Amino acid sequence: MFYNFMRNIVAFLVKLFNGKLTILNKEKLPKGNYILVGPHRTWFDPLFFALAASPKQFAFMAKKELFKNPILKFILTHANAFAVDRENPGPSAIKTPVKWLRNKDMSLIMFPSGTRHSQVMKGGVTLIAKIANVPIVPAVYQGPLTFKTLIKRQKTTVAFGDPIYVDRKMKLNDENQQKIIKQMEDAFKQLDNQIDPNFVYVDPSHKNK
Repeated sequence: MFYNFMRNIVAFLVKLFNGKLTILNKEKLPKGNYILVGPHRTWFDPLFFALAASPKQFAFMAKKELFKNPILKFILTHANAFAVDRENPGPSAIKTPVKWLRNKDMSLIMFPSGTRHSQVMKGGVTLIAKIANVPIVPAVYQGPLTFKTLIKRQKTTVAFGDPIYVDRKMKLNDENQQKIIKQMEDAFKQLDNQIDPNFVYVDPSHKNK
């Protein structure tokens, strides 16, 4: 209930400050649970992913430091977020999302690059998808990258790609991991091209350096 309440508030604020969200290929989203993955371009792109894929509910990974603030901890916990130690992830970084994907009517949003300032793809998505036996759905966000540009009502688009299925019999060696990673990377490029063939992502934190 809290998740839906927060999502309605976010939807209202997005419409008020940014305008209408354009959603492409929503029909590609599976009916069951899945892992929604995309390049992490701004701190609020997971909010847009969740809005675009609604009414599906999502769980999120969040760095453990955010849970030190009691108010933020309450909000994150009730919004289906769970803490992850980025320096030492530990088994819970895999076990928790797998358990939720198996036992709850809830999907997972992950960013394979780990952080929004890293372009290095990680293999955790593939492992979780295989164990939980759910597909990976690529998605991309194109739009404002800072709060200042967000409220200027710049066009905002989320596009979904074809689900990627991980064979449960497949060995997760480096070669097979790279195959899945390449599928995700190729899907991101295709979706970006579908939205805007001239799109080039520029990290706002590096823009003025």
